[in-house]
Amino acid sequence: MRKKTLVNALFFQGGILLLLFLLQFILPTYHHSSVSKIMVLASYAIGYNFLLGYTGLMSLGHAMFFSSGMYAAGLGIYYLELSAFGGLLFGAAFTLLISLLFGLFALRTSGVAFLIVTLMFGQTFYLAILYFNEFTFGQDGFSLAKYLGKLVIFDREYLFSNPDIRYNFALILLTIYLLITSLIMLSPVGRILIAIRENESRTQLLGYNVFYYKLFALVLSGTLSGIAGAMHALLFTYVGTTFAEIHHSIAPLLWTLLGGAGTVIGPFLGTGIMFYLIDFVSGITSNYQLVVGVMLILMIIWFPLGIMGTIRQKWLKWLP
Repeated sequence: MRKKTLVNALFFQGGILLLLFLLQFILPTYHHSSVSKIMVLASYAIGYNFLLGYTGLMSLGHAMFFSSGMYAAGLGIYYLELSAFGGLLFGAAFTLLISLLFGLFALRTSGVAFLIVTLMFGQTFYLAILYFNEFTFGQDGFSLAKYLGKLVIFDREYLFSNPDIRYNFALILLTIYLLITSLIMLSPVGRILIAIRENESRTQLLGYNVFYYKLFALVLSGTLSGIAGAMHALLFTYVGTTFAEIHHSIAPLLWTLLGGAGTVIGPFLGTGIMFYLIDFVSGITSNYQLVVGVMLILMIIWFPLGIMGTIRQKWLKWLP
C-alpha cells in the first residue's frame, strides 16, 4: 500500500470513529443503545472477517466462539466471583484454547467438509450448554447485573449498564479491532493470508506452511469473536443460549458479505445496515424475514463484492 493510500485509509477510519464518538451526545436513548449493540456485534463480524474475508475460509459455527467467550466470562463472574476485567480475560483465554483445539482438528479438512465440521462443532457446543443446564442455566440464561462490580472513574462510580459506559466501551472495542485488522493486513502475515485466499496451492509451492497460517487466522478470528461475546455479556449483563444458536453463526457471515468481505469497515457497515433493516421492517410486518431476504438479494445484485468491496473496486481504490 502506497503512502498516500495508507494516509487516506487511516483518515477514513479515523473519521468514522470520530463520528461515532460524537454521535453519543445527540442520539436519542433508543438509538444510543442500538449503536452500542451494533459496535459490539460489528466487532464479532470483524473477527469473522479474518477467516472469511482475508483467508477464504467460511464457517457456520462461529457462534461457538462468541458464546464460549460470553459463557466463560459470565460463569467466571457468577461462580468464581471474578471482576469484570477478570471475566473478560477468562473469556478470552477460554476462547483462545477452544479455537486452537478446534483449528487443529477442523483444518485437516477443506472446502465443504470444513464447512460441515464447523457446523457440527457449533451445534455440539450449543447442545452441551443445554445438556449441562444445571451449570449453565440452560435456555433461561442468567443476568450478570447484580454480580458485576462498579467502575470507578474520576472518583465517581458507574454501573456497566450505564448507557455512556456501555457506548464508550463498545467504541473502544471497535477501535481496537479496526486497528488490529489494519496492522495485520499491512504486515507480511496479512499478505500471506490474502495469498492463501487467492491461491492456496501456489502459496504452498512458494514455501509457506499454509496450515499454520490458516491456524493463526482461525485462532485469531475465534479469539476476537470470543472477546466480543464476553464484552456483550458485560455491557448488556445477560448470558443466554440464543447467542450459541445456528442463526448467530449465519449472522456474521451475512454482515460481512453485505458490507464487503476482505474490507476493514465492511463488517461494521453490514452489521449496522442489517440491524436497522430488521428493526425497521419488523415494525411494519410480521413477515419481516421474507422482506429482509428480498432486500438483501437486491443489495448483493447491486453490490456483488459487498458495499465497501464494490465501492473500492469501482471508485475508491484506496479504501482499506
